[in-house]
Amino acid sequence: MNQPSMKGSYRLRALAAALLFVAGSSLPGASGQLPGSVSVPPGELALGTIELPRRVLANGQALSPGAYSVHLTSLTASPEATGALAELERWVEFRQGDAVMGRELASIVPAAEIGDVAGAAPPANGSARVEVLRGNDYVRVWINRDGTHYLIHLAAG
Repeated sequence: MNQPSMKGSYRLRALAAALLFVAGSSLPGASGQLPGSVSVPPGELALGTIELPRRVLANGQALSPGAYSVHLTSLTASPEATGALAELERWVEFRQGDAVMGRELASIVPAAEIGDVAGAAPPANGSARVEVLRGNDYVRVWINRDGTHYLIHLAAG
């Protein structure tokens, strides 16, 4: 399996950096604690299943409407965006069966900071919400797993 390309990821890294700035996150101190006491698993993690209502682009790859299993990978954004922690920007895979249909960056936000980042109420723990954003230009996949929020922004395509 090849590492995802960086095509289109600068937009998401800038978004993640802005989200972390707005949330008031700081870089970890000598203790290595992540801001907001977020616990991010170091390896792969199945985040859940979502239903895309329309065609979108994930890192330039077209995803047709339908059901996808979303998996967090161990790959972080590289190079790291200014003001963001690599641990809080990870690649996710959209899978159908065993096939990886697309990849995109996810911004990881601790529960204590989600109110500063998102205006809407979060999805319930263990669930996901897929929203077409203002102007119909983007689709946001918002997954709440054990109180940690995974935000994935996909371009309409």
